Amino acid sequence: MYTAQDEKRLYEQAKHLLKQNAGKAADTIVQLREVINYADWKYYVQNDPTLSDSEYDGLYKQLKNLEEKHPELITADSPTQRVAKGLSERFPTVSHLVPMLSLDNTYNADDLTDWDRRCRELAETDDIEYCVEPKYDGAGISLIYDDGALTRGATRGDGVMGEDVTTNIRQIRAIPLSAELMKYGVKQIEIRGEIVIHKKVFDAFNKQRVAEGLSPLANPRNAASGTLRILDPSEVRKRGLNSILYHVSSYTMTSPRPSFDKLTMTEEREVLPGSEHPKELDTHYDTLKWLYSLGFPTPAPDMKVFKHVDDVIRYCHEFEGRRDDLPFEVDGLVIKVNDFAMQEKMGSTSHHPRWAVAYKFKARQATSKLVDVEFQVGRTGAITPVAKIEPVHIGGVTVTSVSLFNEDVIREKDLRIGDTVLVERAGDVIPYIVKPLAELRDGTEMEIKFPTHCPACESQLERQPEEAAWRCININCPVQLVEHIIHYVSKDAMDIRGLGAANVQKFYDLEILKDIPGIYRIDWNKLKGLEGFGEKSITNLQQAIEQSKKQPLNRVIFGLGIRFVGETTAKTLANAASDIREFYTWDAGRFATLEDIGPKVATSVVDFFAREENRDVIKKLDEAGVNLLNEHKGQTAADGELAGKTFLFTGTLSHFKRSDAEKIVEDKGGSILGGVSAKLNYLVVGEDAGSKLEKAKKLGTVNILTEQEFLKLVEGDFA
Repeated sequence: MYTAQDEKRLYEQAKHLLKQNAGKAADTIVQLREVINYADWKYYVQNDPTLSDSEYDGLYKQLKNLEEKHPELITADSPTQRVAKGLSERFPTVSHLVPMLSLDNTYNADDLTDWDRRCRELAETDDIEYCVEPKYDGAGISLIYDDGALTRGATRGDGVMGEDVTTNIRQIRAIPLSAELMKYGVKQIEIRGEIVIHKKVFDAFNKQRVAEGLSPLANPRNAASGTLRILDPSEVRKRGLNSILYHVSSYTMTSPRPSFDKLTMTEEREVLPGSEHPKELDTHYDTLKWLYSLGFPTPAPDMKVFKHVDDVIRYCHEFEGRRDDLPFEVDGLVIKVNDFAMQEKMGSTSHHPRWAVAYKFKARQATSKLVDVEFQVGRTGAITPVAKIEPVHIGGVTVTSVSLFNEDVIREKDLRIGDTVLVERAGDVIPYIVKPLAELRDGTEMEIKFPTHCPACESQLERQPEEAAWRCININCPVQLVEHIIHYVSKDAMDIRGLGAANVQKFYDLEILKDIPGIYRIDWNKLKGLEGFGEKSITNLQQAIEQSKKQPLNRVIFGLGIRFVGETTAKTLANAASDIREFYTWDAGRFATLEDIGPKVATSVVDFFAREENRDVIKKLDEAGVNLLNEHKGQTAADGELAGKTFLFTGTLSHFKRSDAEKIVEDKGGSILGGVSAKLNYLVVGEDAGSKLEKAKKLGTVNILTEQEFLKLVEGDFA
């Protein structure tokens, strides 16, 4: 895309623009756009930044200010137009021009040799060239460019339909908003690829989340996929997403072409990087090189072409050894028949192309010695055994601790302190112990004894018959206490603004806040002088705490953090009593008579209200003036359009938060169930729906709705 002379000129131009903000607006805007696009290309495509963050921000600010003064000079492909005013509340569903198929997988040399044999049979020739490129572990996307401009970006979805996330795609600076495609006669083109996150960016983002009291994201792939579907594009921009584009699925030319697989570059046009002379783009390798020359982030620098499968196998083994040196997570290599005409001849199944295959890397394993087991108390009171092992290097990471999950895992694997164990990093992220190497035992190994009392507060541990975890259910357990308070003040519980996770932790560390009732006994003099707590902040917090005393009973019940009691169950409980203290005398059988409360939930609620320390918390809340009554016992919204109808939501919703969707149902007279049963009328299914969907299908009596169908239903248009 840029010659050495271009790069030198643009670098000097950037430095000049940083020193002075003068000249004709139109000329300066053109220069700024050119420099910023170049900086984006160097940073996101070349991974070789030429400007510091502050310099880049300075140029970006200049451009934005000039365009605000001269709106007539704004163009759709300006870098400032990546950030739109916002998205609607929903992502519309769109059709891909060509279905996005999956890849068949191979795991060893024999698999690849067998695949090569099938390719030669289908192609009816032994003269096949293979292109090999990294298999990036991210979120699949499809981009459409019309007349050289980005007009649509969509998620993979189900392969046929995806979600239109164009506004979010425009926040990813590695993806060009426009390119010189028309110069080569390309009227429309659909390009496939992956949204990824640089390892360092992902690590920095997780550190920030932890510092803010939030849980870290599981892995870069999930982070990329989740970010693409955030409704606020400015938040998407902050995440620092990147992209790798690896396939042209469809294109049309401005003039007729004899076949789909020809993109011709004439003698006068730029020579392809890596080519000795201009040529027809009739191979995958040359097409990605061509896109790369136009500024698209393709795997061109990491692609290799081989004429024999044995060379492919050798390269796969060699590449696997240096996978950790790449800036992005990869979980294998993709091998493709290079020639487009041959690809077309070989065709595809309904699931995957026959001309491409993924070579998946082996799970990364090592052996170490199990030297000890520590028992940690989680935020829900679950006791998690953590194996301490001798430090071992696995896939670029030194592992010293491995979760054993629960007592059953220890017993099933027959683990003992002193064992030599086989350790694996699952998905290249989470380490776990595969098994002990029992044949290496010498008799000195010791049994792992699970505690009977909480390591933090010495309370007796309890375990439900159907559960694997032992738990401490003491509401005042010091390890759990901060999490209990954070939950109590959260938006969906008592909604105490200004008392978020970070402030709860700070107050606890300073001994300003010691338990949930202590929220209503804060010594305000101790807040004076604390960073971030001026007179106005203190007044606002006082008002928020005072206002929380008037919250309805269901929020109090939910805020107490009773095991298995979510927002829906809390509403059911609140509607069954005039006073929370009525539950002190209820047994499990009586709780089980309530709508959608089964034996497991009933037992948990009985256990909670039977404990003296929990009753003491409720007593102190009453003394503080917190509402513990329900004046509307037994009342329901009977006149709404959904009166008498029951709903349940499962999977990840993309159009709204689950709590907002449930409120829509309740406002219209419907009710929310906690699980799938014969009483359920509608199951609304989001992405990654699991067992609830399968159970509903088996019942055969539940109406299963997509989000779009649910929206039509609540708007009165669904038949």
